[in-house]
Amino acid sequence: MLLAKIEELEAYTHTVLQQYSRAERHLLCHDIRRTLAEIQRLAVVAWKRYHKKTTLQDLDVEIEVLRIWIRKSVRLKYINPHRYQVWTEHVNEIGRMVGGWIRAVHQ
Repeated sequence: MLLAKIEELEAYTHTVLQQYSRAERHLLCHDIRRTLAEIQRLAVVAWKRYHKKTTLQDLDVEIEVLRIWIRKSVRLKYINPHRYQVWTEHVNEIGRMVGGWIRAVHQ
């Protein structure tokens, strides 16, 4: 379920990043894509590992880094407030799922 949500986020992110200016496609867009790829990788690693605690913490950190890049995008006016809202809803849903997973592992 989490991996499917991450794939949906990736598809939406791809659509949004097409709207960025050419100069930013190689800078900010690269950082966003790299962070999203790391989120996907960490989700798979956490799913496969027996001891998940540190991997889930790393995943939580990467989600927060993605939020920072998205806030920077709206602050620099590369995206409009509506795209920001939709994008952050996708990220927040994934963040809630990871938070629940972390709580389940701690119990």
